[in-house]
Amino acid sequence: MSKTKTVTYTSENTYSTLNRLTPHTKNIWFVFHGLGYLSKYFIEYFNELNPEENYIVALQAPSKYYQDLTFKHVGASWLTRVNTEMEIENILNYIRAVYEREVDKHPAKLFVLGYSQGVSIAARWVARHRIGVHKLILHSGGIPKELKKGDFDFLPEDVPVIYLYGDKDQYVTEARKTEARLQGENLFGHRLIIKVFDGIHEVHRELIKQQASDK
Repeated sequence: MSKTKTVTYTSENTYSTLNRLTPHTKNIWFVFHGLGYLSKYFIEYFNELNPEENYIVALQAPSKYYQDLTFKHVGASWLTRVNTEMEIENILNYIRAVYEREVDKHPAKLFVLGYSQGVSIAARWVARHRIGVHKLILHSGGIPKELKKGDFDFLPEDVPVIYLYGDKDQYVTEARKTEARLQGENLFGHRLIIKVFDGIHEVHRELIKQQASDK
């Protein structure tokens, strides 16, 4: 009879950065890509931000795979329904290591953005590790169902949580819009700001630039 066991070992992963972290940096962005992306490509969506004021850290999902039968294009996934809780802990340990190297104790404002599948990782990281953020941006993805009222109460009352999606997003049905709004209101209260743009399931550069410039 087969048996599934676990083992603990040291792992290594990459991440990507854009611009330089200096005393003049005003905003540090921790950004989490969607299913099928690699951080080195996803980070290019942030290249229109002011490089003197914005330092971008794009985290890399650990599970790589070939996206088609030509075995040419490689993508990555954060999680599946298999061993989900164990994988979440592994990912959060990785994010903590990057955070301690890149961000810890720097006075710049911290922006956390998750896109598509990355929303679930961004939200879990902020909630479980009680990360003090200036803005939490949840872009075109689902909020994890296990998060509950009170998980974000540590955030100051004036910290906005922006839920952002396109009105033609093929993955955002009317039922999902309603579910996300109700769950978001329960989790974030008056912090929640819903923004809908004219577009499909894609990263919206202009709204990202707007969030960087808004106080």
